[in-house]
Amino acid sequence: MANVLVSIGSNIERYRNITAALDALDTQFSGLLVSRVYQSESVGFAGDDFLNLAVGFDCTMTVPELAAWLREVEDNNGRCRDGPKFSSRTLDIDILTFDNLIGHIDGVELPREEIIHNAFVLRPLVDIAAEKLHPSLQCSYQSLWESYDKAAQNLWPVDFTWQGKKISAVD
Repeated sequence: MANVLVSIGSNIERYRNITAALDALDTQFSGLLVSRVYQSESVGFAGDDFLNLAVGFDCTMTVPELAAWLREVEDNNGRCRDGPKFSSRTLDIDILTFDNLIGHIDGVELPREEIIHNAFVLRPLVDIAAEKLHPSLQCSYQSLWESYDKAAQNLWPVDFTWQGKKISAVD
């Protein structure tokens, strides 16, 4: 069984789509580890703010099976794939790590490079895997966050309730 970390983001009907993604993951995998939810400005284009979080779980699927299943979840929630790469989206779920695999596996880059470049990916990872080592850099997500240029991207926690529980709160 592989330990997987994914990122989830949405800037269209954000609360509904993040809830739908969490519900789908919870139905398919047990024991989800869910970060706080953060709001961030769009990166790479002018658009509405995103909500972002990270989720960890154990998975018996292969990398391509998981990637296809996540794509189906995105599609089931109105993901449009015919626009520009950097654009608004209902739902974006990316595999960040799959155990400690490194490289391109069936079209999936592992670990995902966005981990070290985007606060909206790295900060939620710290919530659920602070001491876990980045597979290729071999340093913790906490240490990566401590050295991250936090002025590069605005990011702040938001209130979010899922399954009747507050999973995220404003500090």
